[in-house]
Amino acid sequence: MRFNRKEDIEFLTKDWQGERFEDGRPKVSDQLLDRLKEVTTEEAVMALIHKGYMHQFEGDMYRSNQDKERGRLIGRAVTAVMVPTRPDVHHNLLEEGRNAEGKRGFFNQWVIETLVKRDVIVVDMFDQILFGTYVGGNLSTAIKTRTETGGAVIWGGIRDLEQIVEMEDFQVYYRGVDPTPIGDAMMSGMNIPARIGHAVCLPGDIVHGSITGITFIPAHLAEYVAASAEKSHVKDIFGFERLKQGVYTSAQIDNAWTMEMMDDFLGWYESAEEAKKYREYGLDWTEELEIAKNPGRPKQSDGLVDYKLH
Repeated sequence: MRFNRKEDIEFLTKDWQGERFEDGRPKVSDQLLDRLKEVTTEEAVMALIHKGYMHQFEGDMYRSNQDKERGRLIGRAVTAVMVPTRPDVHHNLLEEGRNAEGKRGFFNQWVIETLVKRDVIVVDMFDQILFGTYVGGNLSTAIKTRTETGGAVIWGGIRDLEQIVEMEDFQVYYRGVDPTPIGDAMMSGMNIPARIGHAVCLPGDIVHGSITGITFIPAHLAEYVAASAEKSHVKDIFGFERLKQGVYTSAQIDNAWTMEMMDDFLGWYESAEEAKKYREYGLDWTEELEIAKNPGRPKQSDGLVDYKLH
């Protein structure tokens, strides 16, 4: 078995057409990561549902830092999947990694040593807490040092929480705390699909953590999610302004916009100072114009019109 295979990662993420890391992971730009910081969990999840991605959110986790301002976690996923120990496989995997690939330490250290700036480690620890503590104070410090603004999502346990909570600009999402070290587990895959509760994460996904929970945004949909939220934000700014002016009613603003309203909005959008940063994103309003021209036509944002149960 070989961990972190470039050809496997590229196959799993072939919908991504942009730049990649040396190991094959999608490399969503830093600029787009910054834009996603402004997106709420609800905006991200609904945008993904509209594309048929129903299993990208998990909220049943603790956060190491409960402070709201420092609660947001945004970064590129590096995944690991752990399973209960089976002695023969455990021995063979450790031997292969240490002798053939020159790795040091235990499985969790192998993954952490690959992290780079703005990565987030995402670990399916099969919800084990006793002897399932994937990180403690030392390894959390190593993650922070390598990623600078990253963190960890652990579907299992952590230890040394008293040390972790003192770390600035660092966030760990986890299932429980135990003082025991990691022991009764082995790694079955690295940078493969990982299940975190009800959610599925692939290598290179954008990890979006908030006080609500964790959302995994597929790399090829990151621009779409950001743009969907940004359109909503700038339309709200316009809508609030027109409501205060008494130009439109709340019913008009809350429902499908007419062509007259879209023309009014786009005129405002092209010149208003409040819309300046949104213009810089190059948002495309083609779909909204088509909907305004054809108000009776079903649209993707009306609900799950494109989603089929299989």
